[in-house]
Amino acid sequence: MDDRQSIDLAAMLCSRLCHDLLSPVGALSNGLELLAMESDPEMRANVMQLLEQSALISTNKLKFFRLAFGAAGGFGERVEIAEPKALIEALIADKPNVTIEWGLAEPTLGKPAVKVLLNFAQIAIDALVRGGTLDIGAEMRDGACEIVVRAIGPKIAFDETIGKALDGSLDRADLTSRTAAAHMINLLATESGGGLQYHKGPDALVLGAVLPAGEGLIG
Repeated sequence: MDDRQSIDLAAMLCSRLCHDLLSPVGALSNGLELLAMESDPEMRANVMQLLEQSALISTNKLKFFRLAFGAAGGFGERVEIAEPKALIEALIADKPNVTIEWGLAEPTLGKPAVKVLLNFAQIAIDALVRGGTLDIGAEMRDGACEIVVRAIGPKIAFDETIGKALDGSLDRADLTSRTAAAHMINLLATESGGGLQYHKGPDALVLGAVLPAGEGLIG
């Protein structure tokens, strides 16, 4: 990837982050305006509760994007599996109709594997527009890290251009902020000698990755 493409990808990822943060940060701003005008104690208590919820959502999203998109300098080369688990669980904290089944066989994952896992989870959660179940697994097999995320639920919503970005068949000229994250993890997998794939059915979306074991991938 040349410098121009790197800059474009970074800009698209920033756009995606800003898009996802706009709603909770906007709610914070609106809540503060209401709080300044409201004098009724009960109403002020309700606004404070909404402010706390919006602040928590904003914080969780920032933590998620720091590890899913960024360098995550606060972590070592390997990340305790509890970290991505907590971030994914936070993403569905306000989605009572989505449940997670975990199948994580390894105690730690390297940053590339964590980025793939988190971005797969984000895509799968977005697909469950009417709720459902997430099956999330990662294990070592035949010298490679295998990651599988499966979304099961009614009316799976999945943009095929995201799938093309995942498997590398999307023309770079067609990249947008919506497909940038999928393209990023495709680059990560390709650079490690691995690959990504997906399969969508009417009630299920399966996302898979194979990352050959190398320094920092898993341990």
